Amino acid sequence: MFLKKAFLSLVLLFSLQYNLAAQSPYTVANIHAHNDYQQPIPLLSAYYRQVGSIEADIFLRNGELYVAHEQEEIQPDRTLESLYLKPLQKLIQKNNGNPYSQPERKLQLLLDLKTDGKTTLPALVKVLEKFPEISHNQGIQLVISGNKPAPSTWAQYPDFIHFDGNPAQHYSLDELKRVALFSDNFRKYTQWNGKGLIVENERNSISGLIDSVHHLNKKLRFWATPDNVNTWQTLVHLGVDYVGTDDVAGLSNYIEDLPKNEYQHKAPVTVYSPKYRNNDQRRKVKNVILLIGDGMGLAQIYAGYTAAAGQLNLFQFLNIGLSKTASSDGYITDSAAGATAMATGQKTNNRYIGVDPAGNSLTSIPELIAAKGMKSGIISVGDVTDATPASFYAHQTERSLSEAIAADFIKSPVDILIGGNYNAFSKRKDGQNLISQLQEKGYVTTNQFSALDAISASKFVVLDDNAVTSIQNGRGDFLAKSLNKSLEVLSKNKGGFFLMAEGAQIDRGGHQNNMSVTVQEMLDFDKAVGEAMKFVDEDGETLLIVTADHETGGLSLLHGDMRKGAVTGNFSTDDHTALPVPVFAYGPHSLDFRGVYENTALFKMIMQVINKYH
Repeated sequence: MFLKKAFLSLVLLFSLQYNLAAQSPYTVANIHAHNDYQQPIPLLSAYYRQVGSIEADIFLRNGELYVAHEQEEIQPDRTLESLYLKPLQKLIQKNNGNPYSQPERKLQLLLDLKTDGKTTLPALVKVLEKFPEISHNQGIQLVISGNKPAPSTWAQYPDFIHFDGNPAQHYSLDELKRVALFSDNFRKYTQWNGKGLIVENERNSISGLIDSVHHLNKKLRFWATPDNVNTWQTLVHLGVDYVGTDDVAGLSNYIEDLPKNEYQHKAPVTVYSPKYRNNDQRRKVKNVILLIGDGMGLAQIYAGYTAAAGQLNLFQFLNIGLSKTASSDGYITDSAAGATAMATGQKTNNRYIGVDPAGNSLTSIPELIAAKGMKSGIISVGDVTDATPASFYAHQTERSLSEAIAADFIKSPVDILIGGNYNAFSKRKDGQNLISQLQEKGYVTTNQFSALDAISASKFVVLDDNAVTSIQNGRGDFLAKSLNKSLEVLSKNKGGFFLMAEGAQIDRGGHQNNMSVTVQEMLDFDKAVGEAMKFVDEDGETLLIVTADHETGGLSLLHGDMRKGAVTGNFSTDDHTALPVPVFAYGPHSLDFRGVYENTALFKMIMQVINKYH
């Protein structure tokens, strides 16, 4: 039993008022600044983070109230008035009578009495009455903890005095009205060290206590909890109202980032049922499809798998490898060097597109296979002059040279180009109209993605900036439709084809540290993976490779629920990382892509297969 029987009877009495705090989004108001006086700047460090609860330990000595952790740490200049009451009074005056500049924000000041309550509390009341802006402020809750006087005496104290309740103690209805929150020792319920998970029976005990307190329409905090991200995450998911910490800045950042770090997928996800036709055999390869999830690491993939309730096309592949992604001039690659390695088989400098570290042009897969009578296509759900797609047709020493990169496409043998940045071809600073030049070379061109289905030509360019927005902003099935249209057209070529399609905006989610963007873009990319797998099974002579140029965001997964499609992550950076990325292969010769290798090996293995059968 968590509470005495009398206390449980009050649970039933107050159940009609039940309002589970955990149902509301967590904010910095759920932070309890534990031992705040030990911060470099007491009160203000937590105050300017706008936390909901601040704790100070109080000692009575020679008629003066001091703030300290132990008796021997008392210092003459560290009084309750000097560190807390006077600064808070000034802030209230500055905020027109409110504790915070936003009137709806409340502040709880938890005063932990370390000396005898019978003498310390009257002295505290006397001091507080000198500060009516604090003691009679509707936006401030003054809570007495520690050596509290007996509950039977609470009615003797002014109404502005509230108390920290003990879940194991019986309170009358009148006494319960003076209880502001309940606090308990975390170690009574578990010896969990903050790593991994709390064992089930201990978790159930904690949940039972939380539910009992919430049914009284009261809030709960624990003391003696571990103080790290995993603990904060666990307490939030348990529904603890005040998460105590000595790391106010860290917890504040964590809670403020929660809306971006949590995602729950609502729509059902269906995946393709693979036939594994020729999957484990080294038979003829006529066509090659390369799908690149920009910024897609294992964490991004598993986040998508979790959100999709365990439904992911990528996780049906049997042949898997790892690609090392370092550039020639850095431990961490950018998309330009990463894609160039896959497109040409050579490492290069970051920001370089289709050239070696000396700036010399490298020959890409589409350029090599054109002489064999093979066709090629490039798709991106982003700017087609950006690093990844550009590396398969352009040759520049700077990835930002969008117009120069677009001009390189005129000289490339690529037959299909779909994505965004029409202006790089049509509204250029040099006055050239590359669209008319493309038309002279036999390309059908349009800046309307809606025109894709009507195109019957074997060579076309579709560049629609409005269509390559994010999934959240309504991009729809751009990638899957573009892939299927390109496969339909390219497969008519008897000499075979090479098609590269990029899920460009998984990377955006990593750079933005936004789990929602990351997962939605990941699932959109995986939908295209399923379409490609279907084509591979139907065709029988197509090799499919799925990989990434690098990982973005340093994503780690802290919590997930497969049944609900919910996942919570934490990003360690807003940039790329050096982590190897997975390589998934499907179809004939997919066995070749097992192992751990440099990203340049992808080019070599693709070309080895193409050269063998063409």
